[in-house]
Amino acid sequence: MTSTSASALVQELDDAPDVLTWLNDTLTPQDNHVPLASLESLLADLLTATDLSAVTTSAALERTIDEVSHSAPRLTYDLHFMRDGALSLHSALATVTARIPAETGTSAALDKLQTLDTAKRRMEAVRDVLREAESWSSLEAEVTALLAERAYDKAAERLSEASRSMPVFAGTPEYEPRRALMVSLQNQLEAALSSALVGAINSGDTALCRNFYGIFSNIQRESEFRNYYFGSRRAGLVALWQSEVLEDTEPSVLPGQTFSAFWATFCASFLAVLNAERTSIPAIFPDPQITLSTFITSTLSILQPSCPQRLASLFNTTGSSALKDVIAIYKTTEEFAVSTNKIMEKIQFSVIPADSTLDGPLPPKHIRRRSMRMSMSWRSNSATNFSRAQQSTLNDVLDWDQTLFQAFLDFQVDYGTLERRILSDELSFASTLTPNKNSGTDRARLLRERAVDVFSAAEESLVRCMSFTYGYAAPGLISALDSSLASFVDSWTQSLTENISAPSGVPMESGDDLADLDYSPQDWSNIQLVLHLLASTRAVLDRLRTFESKLRAALVQIATAFRLAQHEGGVYTPGATKGAGSLLAQSSLNSAALHDLLSSTESQPPVPLLITTRTSIASLARALQSSLQHTLLAPLHAHLSSYASLALWAVPGDPKSMRTTGDLHVPVFSLSPSDIVQHVAEGLLNLPRLFEVYADDDALCFSLNTLPNVDEAYLSGLSEHMHAQSSELGHNRRASLVLPPKPVVLSPEAVAAAWLSSLGHSILSHLTSSVLPKIRTLSVAGAAQLSSDLGYLSNIVRALNVEYEELDRWKEYVGMNDEEGSQVVVEKLPGDQVLVLVAKMRGWT
Repeated sequence: MTSTSASALVQELDDAPDVLTWLNDTLTPQDNHVPLASLESLLADLLTATDLSAVTTSAALERTIDEVSHSAPRLTYDLHFMRDGALSLHSALATVTARIPAETGTSAALDKLQTLDTAKRRMEAVRDVLREAESWSSLEAEVTALLAERAYDKAAERLSEASRSMPVFAGTPEYEPRRALMVSLQNQLEAALSSALVGAINSGDTALCRNFYGIFSNIQRESEFRNYYFGSRRAGLVALWQSEVLEDTEPSVLPGQTFSAFWATFCASFLAVLNAERTSIPAIFPDPQITLSTFITSTLSILQPSCPQRLASLFNTTGSSALKDVIAIYKTTEEFAVSTNKIMEKIQFSVIPADSTLDGPLPPKHIRRRSMRMSMSWRSNSATNFSRAQQSTLNDVLDWDQTLFQAFLDFQVDYGTLERRILSDELSFASTLTPNKNSGTDRARLLRERAVDVFSAAEESLVRCMSFTYGYAAPGLISALDSSLASFVDSWTQSLTENISAPSGVPMESGDDLADLDYSPQDWSNIQLVLHLLASTRAVLDRLRTFESKLRAALVQIATAFRLAQHEGGVYTPGATKGAGSLLAQSSLNSAALHDLLSSTESQPPVPLLITTRTSIASLARALQSSLQHTLLAPLHAHLSSYASLALWAVPGDPKSMRTTGDLHVPVFSLSPSDIVQHVAEGLLNLPRLFEVYADDDALCFSLNTLPNVDEAYLSGLSEHMHAQSSELGHNRRASLVLPPKPVVLSPEAVAAAWLSSLGHSILSHLTSSVLPKIRTLSVAGAAQLSSDLGYLSNIVRALNVEYEELDRWKEYVGMNDEEGSQVVVEKLPGDQVLVLVAKMRGWT
């Protein structure tokens, strides 16, 4: 019931036969069964709606009575006047009819009347032209005499009268001479007033200035008056601007202050002038707000060198760091704009409306019972609506703030490029390594420290973006951050990969349980160095995630502001004033890229913002993991370095039997693996012991998806396979992936399995791609030995849970006899590269 409008309630009362019937129909529910509490609530709502309807009706009736009371006295007078007019017209028509001869007819009489009326109007026009011509003939003499008498008001009025007759001469040969005479006389009047006007302006005589303004208005030279007034008022500001020597914008041998400090001083002086004009301008000009706005814009436009030029010169003298100075100047400008806006609001109250009736007689009051609450509300709303409409109109006209902030717009549009430069300069120190005399631990610590500095600089850039562009330059910020952070990580990747094996101080000794492993002191030092660097890289990724969260939170706030502005039917106009925000909204920063970015920040799951940086971190992790693998597999690579050149590959004879000294054939059932393969197998079997020692090192858990020959599917399968065992043993440590689709929980055993699988694939890849293809020839005995070696290695790597298809193909092809090999060559060549190599070694092609 409370939602029923007053007009609908009144209509229902009118339609009902009586009040009791309407009340019963309203209170009776459809099911005829309703609790007493609900009926009481319904009755209370009905009473509230009825009360509101009564109040509204009372207010409407009050307005109707006021209108009728104002119109009724005038209606009687209008009726009498219409009656007298009708009687006069009747009498005039009777007189005209009596004068017209009967034979002429009514049509001829009307034609005659029309001719007489046309002649009258034309004669009156000729008379007016003759009067104007007569006045123009004496115009120059009269105005000259008035100027000599210093009767400037009368001279202005005479020129104003003459100017109103100028359209009469339009299109005639006399127009140009008369216009030239008018301009000449106006110039004489202005010249006669100029010195007195300047004196009145300088002395602050507002009454005399207002009189002079009326004179200039009569001769259509209000703009010239404003030029005189503005020129005098801004003289001190212009002198201050031009006389100051700025050390960061102008080359000079003399010491000076910075532009940022000078701008604060200039704005303070400007505000002092505006505060003084807050009382002077309303006493002189009829439109003080527009006049003050014009004064601000004209002052800013006349400054030389201009504000944009001085801002641009900052970058020429101080480089990329000038962006910080520009933002500081921008914040000072916002403070100036806020203070100026308050002056504009105060000066609005000094404007007296032209139709004000405050000094006139009050209308008669009608004493009757009325609702004061509704009447006061209606009046308040009317005043508020009028004030809002008036303020909206003034905001459309007053463009001082847009002129003020226009100087910064080009830098706001180019913010992405400027931010990229300053980040490049600030992060350049963080991309360098200290000399190689530092220990490996110090190098890893240095990466952590540099990461702190880098992300501190990134957070400062976010603050700069929000302070300077209020988020409109977010795409440029993210691009600058992503490229700069990625460059920082890439530089460390390059430096570390180039210096990872260099001496790094006192080498670490291995424990007694690993003393039998074939690693040099330098190998142990490199292992420790890479593990520390992997831990530091993980710390960098954690900082990146934290910063991305802050960045996303800021973007969500911007997206919310855009959405709220759109719901209100407008655009997002942040800043100190509406004009400053409008410049951003109308600029190229308000692009589709910005809105796409804001839409993506609120998506679920969250989309990574700094993708290039994440990729660079993954590359750094991959490079460190490859370096660690190279160190761990270095002894195995050393053993395999001479494997392809062994002489046993070309040994003649049948390996299936051997001849003793008594020339007896003894069958050979299997061949033992070669010494090199046995050493390689021992090294592979020792790797699990190594990972048992480093099982508690979190660095091994980091970025497992960047390990060579390890993918997400393998890690997911490994997680499912190891999950039951990990739960039983109480292991719950997470393995960190740089770009995981979902978090993968791996136990230390699963982490070790992932590394062993990667190492096994890497050594087999090295064997099949770099070692075996170098074997030049294989005899029957050599092929048998190689087949035995490959079979042995295949069994060893299967113990490490490694399946390598290419190794099995080598073993299969090497183990074929000549007849089988020749047949396979005919069937499968030329697509199988392993078969091509084996066929060449065995001489099948």
